[in-house]
Amino acid sequence: MSSSSLRVFLLFISLYTAGGFQLYWVDRCNFNSTDLKDIEYSSSFYYNKLMHARFSSSVGKFEGFTKYGMHQADYWNNMTSYLEQMRAEKERVCQHNIKIDYDNILSKSVEPTVRVHSVVPPAGGHPAMLVCSVYDFYPRYIKVSWQRDGEEVSQDVTSTDELADGDWFYQLHSHLEYTPRSGEKISCVVEHASLKTRLVKDWDPSMPESERNQIAIGASGLILGLILSLAGFIYFKRKSRGRILVPNN
Repeated sequence: MSSSSLRVFLLFISLYTAGGFQLYWVDRCNFNSTDLKDIEYSSSFYYNKLMHARFSSSVGKFEGFTKYGMHQADYWNNMTSYLEQMRAEKERVCQHNIKIDYDNILSKSVEPTVRVHSVVPPAGGHPAMLVCSVYDFYPRYIKVSWQRDGEEVSQDVTSTDELADGDWFYQLHSHLEYTPRSGEKISCVVEHASLKTRLVKDWDPSMPESERNQIAIGASGLILGLILSLAGFIYFKRKSRGRILVPNN
């Protein structure tokens, strides 16, 4: 697992009064692994969006951040049994829930979906631009690079950060500005924990995607027009059979 910390919000309690004031506690577990030394537990006391006091397992006691918060912190720190209970929360609450997360979610991985397509480059840059869009992968950390004729490209490449979809999955988009060369091969290379070997997606320059879409739409319209014309012709012929012709005098 990466050294970047993950965070779990374990508790969120809100109390409201008729005047609209708000009082709540937020408990957090920040962690890098299931080891107790890699876990920090904190419990923060808020009133009307302002944090007044906080307990942190790394400090081992309450700290106040306002005049009222400092008074409360001193009060809670003098409650020996309550303070010992708070110090035990890291192991009792955090470690227990983090182990469940690792067993059911964090140890899993999902292979990305990769799509390479062309877009209009920004004015004043290179005449062409490709985008490698990587969708629906987990965990977050991933490496996306470009190759031209088997050689890695390091210039004129920009990438977004890993963007959270809000459902545990992530997406990333890498852009390559370039000047096309005849017969060259351009590929997007993806390396991720879910892949046994790196995934290589080649760019197919046979026809720009926009033109393929236009052709598909045009063909669909042509087929629909032919069907409607045929249906109209059949309807006209059937009506004509039952019609009696009266000669003019």
